[in-house]
Amino acid sequence: MSAPFARRLLTVTGMDQLGSYQLLRVADPDGPEPRAGQFAMLAAAERWGGGEDGRPYLPRAFSIARRHAGECHFLLEDVGPGSRRLCELGAGEGLWALGPLGRGFAAPEQGRRAILVGGGAGIAPLAILQDALDERATVLLGFRDRGRAEGAALLRDARVATDDGSVGHHGLLTDLLAAELERDAGAVVYACGPAPMLEAVRSMCAAGAIPAQLGLEAPMACGFGACFGCAVARRGGGYLRVCVEGPVVDARQLERVDEYAGAPA
Repeated sequence: MSAPFARRLLTVTGMDQLGSYQLLRVADPDGPEPRAGQFAMLAAAERWGGGEDGRPYLPRAFSIARRHAGECHFLLEDVGPGSRRLCELGAGEGLWALGPLGRGFAAPEQGRRAILVGGGAGIAPLAILQDALDERATVLLGFRDRGRAEGAALLRDARVATDDGSVGHHGLLTDLLAAELERDAGAVVYACGPAPMLEAVRSMCAAGAIPAQLGLEAPMACGFGACFGCAVARRGGGYLRVCVEGPVVDARQLERVDEYAGAPA
């Protein structure tokens, strides 16, 4: 479901620490029910801007990580002034939200096993996807280090890989994916994470003719297709706008994943 074409003023109910990440919880009892993979444009109701003149920041796009008991949850990482301000929010403060927006994940065909592959902050939309799937999915998550690997608690029964070997498999997340696809080439892959990871997943699935859906992230100014700031190249020519033709796209639509079309690692 898409949201009405207007932002809503929501109230923060809490902020949970997940290692290097924070999980922002906001009350949204009357908001549209999101599909797994959709996102919202977020902005703090107060002190949303910088510089001497307090110039407002543009809203920031965040995947909806979960909807539960009238709350929406968003996974945050402090990577710049906008995300830092959102990380500072406390219970009772206001948050402007426009969403849910974009296209979400499509359910796997009956009998096909879902493999959820997430890297860094890109794990967020896989949490609500796991909640939505009727059958148990295999969950593979990759992180840089132990602090970020604590974000794996957002999903259930996840197998973890870390770049530094501090948690789980020491090496690439795609090592775990390759083993799963060798065991079951009839699976469907759902992936979201940094662009190099997404490109590796796309290439691997293309080589094995394995269906894959990729959750892209790209710089957005509006969230509804007007600014063309999030356009990425489409296979065969032309472009698709991540905010409206995505953020979830069939991997076969892409010749490759653009370098900037991925979530923070």
